[in-house]
Formats: sequence, structure tokens, C-alpha cells
Amino acid sequence: MSAPTSFPGVGALRETGRMFALGIDVVRSTFRRPFQLREFIQQCWFVVSVTVLPTALVSIPFGAVIALQIGSLTRQIGAQSFTGAASVLAIIQQASPIVTALLIAGAGGSAICADLGSRKIREEIDAMEVLGVSPIQRLVVPRVLAAMLVSVLLNGMVSVVGVMGGYFFNVILQDGTPGAYLASFSALAQLPDLWISEIKALIFGFIAGIVAAYRGLNPAGGPKGVGDAVNQAVVITFLLLFFVNFVLTTIYLQVVPAKGS
Repeated sequence: MSAPTSFPGVGALRETGRMFALGIDVVRSTFRRPFQLREFIQQCWFVVSVTVLPTALVSIPFGAVIALQIGSLTRQIGAQSFTGAASVLAIIQQASPIVTALLIAGAGGSAICADLGSRKIREEIDAMEVLGVSPIQRLVVPRVLAAMLVSVLLNGMVSVVGVMGGYFFNVILQDGTPGAYLASFSALAQLPDLWISEIKALIFGFIAGIVAAYRGLNPAGGPKGVGDAVNQAVVITFLLLFFVNFVLTTIYLQVVPAKGS
């Protein structure tokens, strides 16, 4: 009599456990020597090259939409003086990490997954293991660290570009006051708002790198399996990012009191 292993969700739980184990292995291998500095620099440049332009282009309409929507709402309730603070906080706390994470997962993560998947089906990963070389330390760690570093840097860029775009559209299209837009920011914003944004970007980059590496190292087989793994990596990363963003935002709002409260 075989053990009941076909109940609903067992496959998802098994995959989740393996992905979590890979994350732990990556963290442990990060502190082992020798560190693959050359591979790390190459991966940082590669991720930047495929994500920086799309991220900049996406951040402008994101900041504009938030500024226009909040500007319209504050005009209805007679609180135009707080348009700048509300829109900048929305961009820094929520929009900036999410935009960065989506581009890192969609552009950088898919490329990482495809690269590792192609190495796997060509049996390069198996050859490395036979030679005693850890593919986790040699290939996965530099890619995950590169995704984390680039996420933090891109998050800062998105914050700046988004705030500038929101400022422009609020002042030009909604006849807002430049001084009020900037002055209201200091009334409600605080330094932890920037820290939580960068922490989110760091965690999102780690998640995107781990998911992409896991799916790349475990393709179904053949070129079609690599393509399916890339699609799965992007979808899984998106779902995890929105869930983790909800958890981090909830914890932050409970731990850090609002300014003036």
C-alpha cells in the first residue's frame, strides 16, 4: 500500500520547500571563499543593461498617474497643500519598490533563469558538480547578489524620477504650487519611509534572484522546458512580491508611528 502523496497542494509545498532550501544555501554560500567577484560584476552590469532604461520609462508615468490622481482627490476635499506629501510618500513607499521589483523579475530574472536553464540542459551544471565545483557558489550567488544590489540602486532612481514626474505633472497640468508641493513633504515624510523603500527593494531583489535561479536549475527538460521555466519564474515572483509587499507594509505601519502622531 503506497503512502498517500497525491493530496492537493503537495507539489506546491514540495517546490516551496526546495526553493526555501535554495535560499538558505545561497545565504550560506555568500560568505564562503572564494567569492566570485568577476562573475558578480558581470552580472551587475548585465542586469543593469536590461533593466535601467525600461525602469526609467515606467517610473515617469507611474509618478504622473499617482500625482494626478492624488491631486484630483485633494482638490475635491480642499487639501491641495498636502498633494506633494501624499504623492511622494505613495511613490517612495509603494510604487518605487514595486516598479523596481517587477522590472528586475521581468527583465533581469527571466534572463537569469534562461541562462541557468540553458546551462542545465547542456549538462554544464552536472559537469560542475562532478568536478567538485558548487554551482550555487559559482553561478547562483553572484546573480542573486547582483539582483539585490541593482534593485536597491534602481529603487533610488525610480524614486527620484517618479517624484520629478509627479511634480511636473502636478504643477503643469493641475496648476499646483511648486512651493506647496515641496514644503508639504517635510510635514508628513520621515527618514524611515526611505529606509522601508530600500529594504523592500533589497528583499524583492533577493526573491526575484532566488526564484529565477531555482526555476533555471530545475527545468522540465529541453528548450521548451527552459521557456516554461522562465514564464513560471516571472509569475511566481510577481505573486510573491505582492504578498511580501503587503506583509512588509503592514509591519512598517504598525511599528513606525506616523509623523506628528
